Amino acid sequence: MRLLSYLLPWQFSPTACAVFALTAALYIRGMAVLRRDSIHVGFWRPFVFFLGLAVNYAVMQTYFDFLAQHMFWIHRLQHLILHHIGPTLLVLSAPVPVLRAGIPGPAWRVLSNPWVSGPIGRLWRALQHPLIAPVIFVGLIYFWLIPSIHFTAMLDQRRYLLMNWSMLIDGILFWWLMLAPREAQGAAAMRYGPRCIILTAVALPQIALGAYIALSSKPLFSIYAICGRAWAISPMLDQQLGGLLTWIPAAMMSAVGAIVVLHHVLAEDRRALTREACAQASAAAGASAGAAA
Repeated sequence: MRLLSYLLPWQFSPTACAVFALTAALYIRGMAVLRRDSIHVGFWRPFVFFLGLAVNYAVMQTYFDFLAQHMFWIHRLQHLILHHIGPTLLVLSAPVPVLRAGIPGPAWRVLSNPWVSGPIGRLWRALQHPLIAPVIFVGLIYFWLIPSIHFTAMLDQRRYLLMNWSMLIDGILFWWLMLAPREAQGAAAMRYGPRCIILTAVALPQIALGAYIALSSKPLFSIYAICGRAWAISPMLDQQLGGLLTWIPAAMMSAVGAIVVLHHVLAEDRRALTREACAQASAAAGASAGAAA
């Protein structure tokens, strides 16, 4: 029973529960629809998708959320998951075809209506612009860690939820732009070279911010002293651990992203070589047939 109490929502959010439940339901329905059409998703893609969904839910709707409100380093771990790890898992699971198959026909007709899809498409293209996306990605981290902004966000429930949702949504948008294969992104797909440049560019300011927090000689975030820390550790140690979580994983996640991009490059090259080999074999077969005739 004590374990169950840790898994229950600390501060119940109907919006969060509805979003996560609806997303899971659409994915399960999409798998059933594809299976009915003899298309099998496999094991690993659903596993990675639900793992990403679960870790995002856990840091927003379990006892972890209480700890994140009373320990700075837990808060930074929460945002590391919401802004980096969770979205990366969701993107790597390539969920779009499954989720699309799970949307009921009437709902899809509404979403594909030009009056709805037009504004959504323009907003999507703006947020996915290669100059805008990294600025928003890094800017949100800096914004929510301005001491005065952070103070009010941790005290006001609506601002606190806005902070967490903005990190999760922006994380999904950014890592989709960085990690999704070009064929999945459509006509506006970004080339792989610029992705590596952006991944390097967003790592540097995160490293600088994390180093500043970790190496600061005075406490920067007084809210945790006012509300009380969940565990008895010194304010400076709490801040140093939080700074390290902002500092080191930033470089690590950019490195992981670069590895994924390199994988896409190699896979694209293999497909091109396969197509070329097939074309040559077809041409050779045609020439042999012509000579025999």
